[in-house]
Order: sequence, then structure tokens, then C-alpha cells
Amino acid sequence: MILITGAGGKTGKAIIKALVARGAPVRAFVRSIAHGASLAAMGAREVIAGAMDDPHVWSRAVRGTEAIYHICPNVSPHEIDFAKELIAAATDLRVPRLVYHSVLHPQIEAMPHHWNKLRVEEMLFASVLDFTMLQPTAYMQNSLAQWDVMKREGVYRVPYPVETRLSLVDLDDVAEAAAIVLTTSGHSAATYELVGTLPLNQIETAETFGWALNKTIRAEAETIEAWDQRARSAGMDDHERETLTKMFRAYARDGLKGNPNVLGWLLGRPPTSLAAFAARVAANQA
Repeated sequence: MILITGAGGKTGKAIIKALVARGAPVRAFVRSIAHGASLAAMGAREVIAGAMDDPHVWSRAVRGTEAIYHICPNVSPHEIDFAKELIAAATDLRVPRLVYHSVLHPQIEAMPHHWNKLRVEEMLFASVLDFTMLQPTAYMQNSLAQWDVMKREGVYRVPYPVETRLSLVDLDDVAEAAAIVLTTSGHSAATYELVGTLPLNQIETAETFGWALNKTIRAEAETIEAWDQRARSAGMDDHERETLTKMFRAYARDGLKGNPNVLGWLLGRPPTSLAAFAARVAANQA
């Protein structure tokens, strides 16, 4: 049995889908049982609901598993505390393997959610667990929040300069890599950067979406203040807005640059290009 934590989010669901496709038995750990029916329909054999700060829930979730894939809720201020509870439960119950969903370049202190993941990696280094770190870059799927605006207005809007260079990855490739690491041997103590593209500036990204949509798409930078107002109006809480604001400022200064060689090696094929991803989305929405 493989436990997926944070299983109700887009990453958890993608990994469950990839594991089920490989015939692996999956237990899903979610915050609310409201996710249970949809995860069971995807092929999860068991669903456990509870809080990640509850050691009793962790014991129930972890017991009897052969491997764990840990996904903390996005930009959670409790990432380190949740990981402490998980590591304690996994150690006590002698779980054979733990794969941690980290992030590309967790050593960037200017991004608090990256820095917290580095602290969790350090905890795993100090543990007795057989661990693997997966470090994905920004998902191509994040662009889908702009898809309707691109189709309607011909604008790809980002809260940092259009010259900012970011490496991207298809979430489906991340899920496939995670499934490979969870179901095959040889990955103990490994740290894998999961990157699908060389760094692209936002003009190149907009042009790629334009080719898929068969229209001109223009990259446009908006101020962080304008983004913050939209996020506030949409109900995003203060912590998430502040964390993402720091991320956007770090992007503006340094970008987020990676190399796709490691992901290609894991997959046994070239990672999905942004052009292929955009074409797939356009075809699915046609």
C-alpha cells in the first residue's frame, strides 16, 4: 500500500492516477472526507481524513504502508510541523520508504515556502528513513488560470517582468516520475530535480500559447499591487498572498532556472515541452 498525503489537491490526484495506472494500491490522506468519493472513483483503495497536526491520524494513515509520498498543502505555514509528525509516525511504524514532494531550489531563502521545504529535507537527512527528494519546478498547469484571458483578450499577464526566465514542468510528467520512484528500486537517498524546460522568458511562453490558440498572445507584466488586490478579492488569505508576493519578487530578481536532463532520465523520454502541453490543452478545450 502506498500512502499519498495531501491527496485532494491537483498534485495528489495526478500521482494517484499515475500509480493506479501502474497497478499500485493507493491509500489517500485528505483533510476532508468530502474528497473521498472522487478519490475512490480514481482508484484509491482507502481514504483517510484528518488533520496533519494530529499524531493519531498520522498513525492510522501510515500503518501498513510500504511507501509514502508526502505533499504538504501549498505554501502552508505549518510545513515543518506537519513533517515532524509524519517523520515520527513513519519512523515508529518502520515504513520502508518516504518520498518527499519538495521544490526546485529549496535553498532560496527569499521564498519562505522553498526555505521551509529545505528544513524538511534536513529533517529527512537526519532521520533513519529511506527517503527520496523530488524537486519540481513551477507547473505548466499554473498557466491555465490565464487561459480564458488569453483566449478573450490575447494577453498573458504575470506579476513580474516579461523578461523573467522560468523553467516549467508538466504535472503529468511529475506524477509519472513520482510513480516510477515509488514503484521501482534504486532511488534511496536521491534528490531529483524535476524540470521540463530550459528557462523561458514570458514573451516566449506567451508566443507558445499563441501558436496553440492560433492567435497573437502578448506577455504583459502587472504590478504586484494589482495582483495582490485581485488575489484579496478572490478570497486568498494574508499568509498565502504574502508568501506568493515574496516568490514573485524573487522571480523578478533571479528567475527560476533548471535543467530537464534528470527528468528525462527518470522518464526514459524527453519531458513534455511547453508547446506540446499547450497543444494538448487547446485540443482538449476545442
